[in-house]
Amino acid sequence: MAKKKKENVKEELTLAELAEIEAATSNLGPEIEIPADLQEAFSEEATETDNLAEELEAAQEEARNKQELYLRSLAEMDNLRKRTQREKEDIAKYGNENILREVLPVIDNLERAIEHASSQEDGAGLLEGVEMTLSQFSTVIQKFGVEPISSLGTLFDPAHHQAVGQLETVEFPVNHVANELQKGYLLNSRLLRPAMVMIAKAPQPVTEDNDTPAPTEENGE
Repeated sequence: MAKKKKENVKEELTLAELAEIEAATSNLGPEIEIPADLQEAFSEEATETDNLAEELEAAQEEARNKQELYLRSLAEMDNLRKRTQREKEDIAKYGNENILREVLPVIDNLERAIEHASSQEDGAGLLEGVEMTLSQFSTVIQKFGVEPISSLGTLFDPAHHQAVGQLETVEFPVNHVANELQKGYLLNSRLLRPAMVMIAKAPQPVTEDNDTPAPTEENGE
């Protein structure tokens, strides 16, 4: 009898333990229902958070675009400054280009006068005066960066020379300047006026048909 009672206690304890375990796993009770107004508030807050995230991303993108625009503007301003500086330098170097170009024919005439006077026996005084004037002119234009182009005997250069014809000669190599009809000039290393030149070419060989017969005693020559 005592043994049976003991088994019943054991069974009761086992059931009690099971009940305790069940209670521990379900001690939270039934699922709590969130009120509709709170659910709506949570939904609105989530939506607002998403909107703020989108606005933040848009603001960051706009900031990047403005920074890029700012850097581009800085580069354009720097290029403009450099271009303006170059233009100012060009004006300082070449601002007198038209005036100096008009002066060059005067120098040409003086050079021709010197050449003509040097061939006259009584032109010593005139020659000296013209030479002095030419020297003064040359000094003036040199102050503005004008310098003559050395052409005679040099290889023809279309960047500095204007060919007006060819000249048969053995004095200069072919395609070299054999005669300078008008000087060329540079203004601060830039072409102001090309030199007018004649280009050397090889003499044509003399053919027998063009040979002049030698004089003979029979014809009295």
